[in-house]
Amino acid sequence: MIVNYLEKGWEIITQRAHGLLSAQIAMQWRKKDRPKRWTETVLAIADHDDAQIELEANDLLTPLGGPVNYRMKLFEADHCRRLQDFSLSKSRYIGLLSSMHMVFLHHKEAESNPEAKHFLNEQIKLQKIWRKELNISEKETSRIYALMEWCDAFSLLLCQHEVQPENRTIEISQGPDKKQYKLMQNKNGSLTVKPWPFETVSFKLHVEYRIINQLQFKNCDQFKAELLKAEVTEKVWVMEGKIL
Repeated sequence: MIVNYLEKGWEIITQRAHGLLSAQIAMQWRKKDRPKRWTETVLAIADHDDAQIELEANDLLTPLGGPVNYRMKLFEADHCRRLQDFSLSKSRYIGLLSSMHMVFLHHKEAESNPEAKHFLNEQIKLQKIWRKELNISEKETSRIYALMEWCDAFSLLLCQHEVQPENRTIEISQGPDKKQYKLMQNKNGSLTVKPWPFETVSFKLHVEYRIINQLQFKNCDQFKAELLKAEVTEKVWVMEGKIL
């Protein structure tokens, strides 16, 4: 989950809600540059965190009793295998992109974690098999995954309140076209991306979040109970830009 500490308490955005926001971003990508398997690509982007179900987890708290932000979590073999099973049950293509995402997330840990290294080496071998079966080149899959990673990075910037004030820019990520994209706020309060990579000049993005006023919890069950009781609120961003 994505955890932001605010004056009124913890703001919680679930991993699945973040994934849905990533898919909303992808849906706006310019049509001429969309991959052929567009529906599966959007599903892979939406589902890239689907194995993270907060209400089923038992590792949601820090040693001090606060909620665990996603950045604090390390490689978990069971979680990764669960994500792989979820992805492959839809299609090998979605499984391929999910596998690439796991390698992207954990490749640094693999340098010091033998279990992570073994798992990622398996994934790289499977990716080669799936590419051959799907008749997709390594270059093309890298381009498609770059879009997935870009949408993920964009969603995280929004969810973590990282939009900069006073027209300052923040880098999103390198897109599938190898361009570096930047996010900034317009004078009217809307957001824009430079260069503008989307099909239309204006659209809205939204994500659901919850505020929990209690700062410390005795155990995961208590935190889950408070999460369920918390009011669900929707955050909305207006995107506006120019098609070059």
